[in-house]
Amino acid sequence: METLHGIPVSPGVAIGKALILHSEDSFIVSKTEIRPDEIPKEIVRFEESLTKTRSELFGIRKKIAQDIGHEHSDIFSAHLLILEDRTLIEDVFSKIKNENVPAEYAFSVVIQRYFHAFAQIDDEYLKERVADIKDVARRIMQNLRGEKKDSLMHLKDEVIVVSHDLSPSETAMMDREHVIAFATDIGGPTSHTAIMARSMEIPAVVGLDRISKEVSNGDMMIIDGNRGIVVIDPDPLTIDRYGREERRFVELVTELDKLKTLPAETLDGYKLQLVANIEFPDEIPSVIAHGAEGIGLYRSEYFYMNRTDLPLEQEQFEAYRNVAEQLAPKPVVIRTLDLGGDKFLSSLDIPQEMNPFMGWRAIRFCLARVDIFKAQLRAILRASVYGNLKLMYPMISNVVELRQANQVLEEAKKELREAKIPFDEKIQVGAMIEIPSAVLISDILAHEVEFFSIGTNDLIQYSLAVDRVNEKIAYLYEPTHPAILRLIRHTIDNAKKAKIWIGVCGEMGGDPAMALLLLGLGINQLSMSAFALPKVKRAIRAVTFKQAQEIASRALEFTTGEEIKRFAEAKLKAVTPELFEE
Repeated sequence: METLHGIPVSPGVAIGKALILHSEDSFIVSKTEIRPDEIPKEIVRFEESLTKTRSELFGIRKKIAQDIGHEHSDIFSAHLLILEDRTLIEDVFSKIKNENVPAEYAFSVVIQRYFHAFAQIDDEYLKERVADIKDVARRIMQNLRGEKKDSLMHLKDEVIVVSHDLSPSETAMMDREHVIAFATDIGGPTSHTAIMARSMEIPAVVGLDRISKEVSNGDMMIIDGNRGIVVIDPDPLTIDRYGREERRFVELVTELDKLKTLPAETLDGYKLQLVANIEFPDEIPSVIAHGAEGIGLYRSEYFYMNRTDLPLEQEQFEAYRNVAEQLAPKPVVIRTLDLGGDKFLSSLDIPQEMNPFMGWRAIRFCLARVDIFKAQLRAILRASVYGNLKLMYPMISNVVELRQANQVLEEAKKELREAKIPFDEKIQVGAMIEIPSAVLISDILAHEVEFFSIGTNDLIQYSLAVDRVNEKIAYLYEPTHPAILRLIRHTIDNAKKAKIWIGVCGEMGGDPAMALLLLGLGINQLSMSAFALPKVKRAIRAVTFKQAQEIASRALEFTTGEEIKRFAEAKLKAVTPELFEE
């Protein structure tokens, strides 16, 4: 039995078998020799692996097209083309014949040469194709070896996914019914893997350094998402202890579920709006089931991913209309395109940057590519008549950007009016406050919009100079850092002076103790992963607004984030001890 410690990013306990994804070692094959009379057999084996891989990719493409549309299945057409590369195939045949080696070894040598060649190319689009080649190559190698596929799409049994990391494109194609937990080498509380785990309501521990190397397929594991503990090959006593804890956690969730129809209202009648963050439309049933009062952050960029082209305006309109209709009359806040950082679309030719999180992304990209930006704005406007849609711009750093974005919006409105296409003339427009400069001029920005939404994930990253997915400095990523609370308070004060509403859409709002602080600071809306809503609602309903104000006021007197965290959690534990039971 081995115990590893990482970063807990999604609560709960899971006990199950490991499924290892994307081990780079799968392309490392020891060289052995075969007899000359075995060469024809090896060539046939390689041809059969190509045929089987081709069949699998056709099946995946068909399933994706049926489930979420043909536009998302196009990426597999590119994968299929790789299987028709005669140069690659002939190189493998030649190596088998000339060196008397098995198909696995010949293929591993040839494909790694391809990886290296693509990595040296200056063209960014072609560089990104390495990922496509690796996906196909891994599948070919697995077929050669007769190994079970590590695809997340067609799972028969419940598994704990273990990987170096999980990309947005991988999780978009995941069989969510059978993945019961995540464990990754890298990542932090606001990494994509963490956010995805919370939206799926499964335990996750990240920042484990070498978990993908320490575990083998089928190993029994325990994921403790409450404490950040992973147990490999647990003994019977440990399995029994965690089994009891898992049952207690389920009981707590069941009890909290009774609150879903009740308002997020303090003991003295102060109401706070609790809404949800989503990435995919299929999360809406979970949003409704957990009693969300709407959607405070719809991350629209995921509509642009897993494809090699841009979505048409009509496609976007239909997607936004679908969400608006399902939630109406509840509000849905759509964040305009936030590509860049850790989210790319190859066809957009976004250049590789030394620090993409501070580069050509979000509103900066949109203002440079007005054609793409306006198509999205038109789609949102057209969908606005089918529900209660609002839109907000990400990564605003100055008032000029905000005014330019609003100018493009007005142009889109004018075009729709001239075409006699209806839209909500009074649609609310907001700005995300996630850059320190935006906080400091929030008094100016407040006069250009109808609302603010504080994106605490990036605000913390930019303010504290902490890469939020780097596990080596994860300890510096502190939502309770005194500077962060002061920045939030400053933004809230300026929003109130301008008489606009203000929310928080970062992961900070999904922590019950932090929610009390934000409530006390005067926030109007909290947006979080759907599963976090019941706990936060329980916390809010356990205090008076005056108590929350006193907690926030006292917290601002402390000098360290750790002191603030301990203080807020102690106050919460005093009124909701059940949230802390293990």
